[in-house]
Amino acid sequence: MIPTEDQDQAALIRWFDLQYPALRGRLAACPNGGFRNKVTAVNLKRTGARAGYPDLNLLTPRNGYYGLFIEMKRAKGGTLSPEQKDWLEWLSEQGFMAVVCKGFDSAKNTIQEYLNQNL
Repeated sequence: MIPTEDQDQAALIRWFDLQYPALRGRLAACPNGGFRNKVTAVNLKRTGARAGYPDLNLLTPRNGYYGLFIEMKRAKGGTLSPEQKDWLEWLSEQGFMAVVCKGFDSAKNTIQEYLNQNL
């Protein structure tokens, strides 16, 4: 059975906090997605929720990048919305590493490579 995007993301957060204690809590989620009632959705939009904004960010500069943004997708399936593509392209243009990771292993490898570039 293929884990859901949420299951992979939760496992990634647990792994990251154990693997990188000096950065514990610094891999942060922006919960823009998901189903919400109309009042909550309107309030989130009013207070700055933006369609397509990446799922995770790590604002730790490495190897010429200002930080890392990850859009999580399931290991099999899942496609980017036009808004997600736009955010990833714009963040890349601003000097961030902004990538799509399909599943836990892809995201884990991306983080390891990103953080170990300067070692």
